[in-house]
Amino acid sequence: MAGRPHVRPALVVALLAALVAALVSPVAAAPGTASSRSSLARLDAGVLAQLNEIRALHGLAPLRMNAELNASAAQHSREMGADGYFEHASANGTVFWRRIAQWYGSSGYTYWSVGENLLWSSPNVDPTEAMRLWMNSPPHRENILDPHWREIGIAAVHMSGAPGAFRGLPVTIITTDFGVRR
Repeated sequence: MAGRPHVRPALVVALLAALVAALVSPVAAAPGTASSRSSLARLDAGVLAQLNEIRALHGLAPLRMNAELNASAAQHSREMGADGYFEHASANGTVFWRRIAQWYGSSGYTYWSVGENLLWSSPNVDPTEAMRLWMNSPPHRENILDPHWREIGIAAVHMSGAPGAFRGLPVTIITTDFGVRR
């Protein structure tokens, strides 16, 4: 499939702030502190661990972290929070697979494919709740259980008051960018 990427669209899960706030406890640290960065790193690692546990239960290969996909996911999570939108496309309208390709290129490969899951909650979410929400959403579940994926980037950000779609609420936004190239 050289020359033309295979792209699997994923739908967006928008979480109701009141429901999630009742289900999860907030991170005590202020955004930007060493403690909050550590909490977000634990969230990213927990999401990866739970994704791989679910994949193992379904006889699928584990996903490996990829620095390029991580950079793509981090940029997108930060941009959505800062600009107050929640979509796979970038703020400038770039479709998600083209955005990811800027970081995780297809040049030199005969097969390249990417997918993406997004999630936001207010004020926070833990890995167990994130996985429950994604697994209860058919398109997100399909991405998680896609046997072709080999690599992933995961980036959670927390904002004390995000504009736009987030209505000024404290939010945690997670982007997971899935990929394979060979």
